[in-house]
Amino acid sequence: MSQENRPVILVVDDTKTNLDLLVHLLSDHYEVSVALDGESALEIALSDQPDLILLDIMMPRMDGYETCRRLKMRAETSDIPVIFVTARRETTDEAQGFALGAVDYITKPISPPLVKARVKTHLQLKQAHDQAKFQNIILEEKVRQRTSELQETQLAIVRKLGRAAEFRDNETGMHVLRMSHYAQILALACGMNEQEAVLLLNAAPLHDVGKIGIPDPILLKPGKLTDEEFRVIQTHVTIGAEIIGNEQSPLLKMAFQIAYTHHEKWNGSGYPRALRGNDIPLVGRIAALTDVFDAISSQRPYKKAWPLEQALDWLQQESGRHFDPDLVSLFLANLPKILQVKERFREIHT
Repeated sequence: MSQENRPVILVVDDTKTNLDLLVHLLSDHYEVSVALDGESALEIALSDQPDLILLDIMMPRMDGYETCRRLKMRAETSDIPVIFVTARRETTDEAQGFALGAVDYITKPISPPLVKARVKTHLQLKQAHDQAKFQNIILEEKVRQRTSELQETQLAIVRKLGRAAEFRDNETGMHVLRMSHYAQILALACGMNEQEAVLLLNAAPLHDVGKIGIPDPILLKPGKLTDEEFRVIQTHVTIGAEIIGNEQSPLLKMAFQIAYTHHEKWNGSGYPRALRGNDIPLVGRIAALTDVFDAISSQRPYKKAWPLEQALDWLQQESGRHFDPDLVSLFLANLPKILQVKERFREIHT
């Protein structure tokens, strides 16, 4: 084995004769450093990261037990195997050493063949442990990358499915972008954390995915719908829930709730289940508000956009009826951010 690749052993003992003996015994095959006390051993272990420590117990100021305890407390040194080398022979002494995390216990006077064999064995175990740890790091990174790829793929599919629903409804992709960004702002304002708000941003585009299943003559009808036609339109929420399904993905779970509940109303007059108040999932209440606001404040081929003041007045009128009143208040409080999004994703009409 080359000098550069030889394992490093730290020998700790307050008696020079003992140090010299162990250094002489091990230096043919290992790089050996020494320390005369526990404090020095801790410093060397932190800076040099030896592969193994041979540690005496009976030392002044800081004994071997305390030195081992401190080594195991530090993340940088906790994995370094420690072998106690001591004249203490009681079973209770051995038990205390193992309890502190030592891997072996050698009594003095030492047997050179025993020391060499124990050192070799624990260095091999340490090497195997380090290799397994490295392989685990590589595996975790591969899993993380694969998970990220799958999440990105899932997110891309969700976005495209949301766009498909909008095109089917003669809407534009800008509506999806605006209402989902409004929803993210509102989510943060009402206490969701950043991760939950981003999840909502990405799930909201599927709110109307069920319109894919509505017949063209009804979905694209320019005039007023009959009662029967409106009942057909209402089925888009259950169709959307069926399309998304009962999946385990947090993104699709949230998308399911939004698709199924964004037409429920705070006063219980919505559909499909006439839920009332806080029985409506928060993400459904947020989507209801942001979807309607964008719909009434945006121009479509079949209608003009409401002026901003009129749209905001209507939101306040519907507070406590159509919409969660707390969300309406938060929406108005965050209006500058809402308007920045509206300008950022505004449509160009020719």
